[in-house]
Amino acid sequence: MPLNLSPATTQAPIAEIGPDTFVPRGPSTLAATSVRWNERILAWIFIACAFVSVLTTFGIIYVLVSQSWPFFQSVSPATFLGGTKWAPLIDQTYGVLPLVCGTLLVTAGAAVFALPLGLLSAIYLSEYASPKARSVLKPVLEILAGIPSIVYGYFALVVITPLLQKILPGIEVFNALSASIAVAIMTLPLVSSLCEDALHVVPRALREGAYALGATKMEVSTQVVVPAALSGIGAAFLLAISRAIGETMIVALAAGATPTMTLSPLKSIQTMTGYIAQTAMGDIEHGTTGYQTIYAVGVLLFLMTVALNLFSITLVKKYRQKYD
Repeated sequence: MPLNLSPATTQAPIAEIGPDTFVPRGPSTLAATSVRWNERILAWIFIACAFVSVLTTFGIIYVLVSQSWPFFQSVSPATFLGGTKWAPLIDQTYGVLPLVCGTLLVTAGAAVFALPLGLLSAIYLSEYASPKARSVLKPVLEILAGIPSIVYGYFALVVITPLLQKILPGIEVFNALSASIAVAIMTLPLVSSLCEDALHVVPRALREGAYALGATKMEVSTQVVVPAALSGIGAAFLLAISRAIGETMIVALAAGATPTMTLSPLKSIQTMTGYIAQTAMGDIEHGTTGYQTIYAVGVLLFLMTVALNLFSITLVKKYRQKYD
């Protein structure tokens, strides 16, 4: 039978296929559009939060520099950094070394107690503790980390100092040793938690390889796992030291307010943060050189913590390249 090839048959309209031909219409399209707008809004919120954080940092730097600049116009940096007597409100002497000495004394004492204990507790939690023991010890460390520092300060004043006076009769009521112990107790959870995280991420293959060679659990923990996690452990130590340097309430309550050049932890001392807190709560006239010492000491404290943080970043990068 012959085919009908009339123009009416051969020229039937053919639908054009374009990019929007198979795009679904209706509620699903509206939902996808809503999700995209929500993602854009969240992205802008995150960008704004990051911008606020950066802006706050630059704001702190601006305030410290602008407020301390008049002080350094009247007191030379050499006198400020090299002087060994600090009595800005009495004798107008502005040598900051006694405050630096007190700060380093408390920080070193806290590091002696907190760093070894924190690392050992981290090794136990990571390599030796059973799940039941971890479930008990981890919350205890978290509770210690959440206690306000002023509570540690009063604990040092009414508990630690009387105990030390029974052991060391010559110790003063306000002393650097009790403040160091309290700061160590406060920073111990931080050191332990960060060190445990660093030990936990060490590849299990390193442990299994050491066990296959006949190493004991102690040898694996101390000679394999700890060296492999050295970057994280070093960062934890430096972060804890930065935290100890910036501590205020413990040293203000337990260490005293006597800026002296001494290496004896049994004496009363004053730290940089303690001086800032004491002077800020006083009745010094705003704009005077004595008041501007707050910002001058703040600049020095800021530079010290920034230097520690930069050193921590450098240490992490160096050893991460070695072990990755």
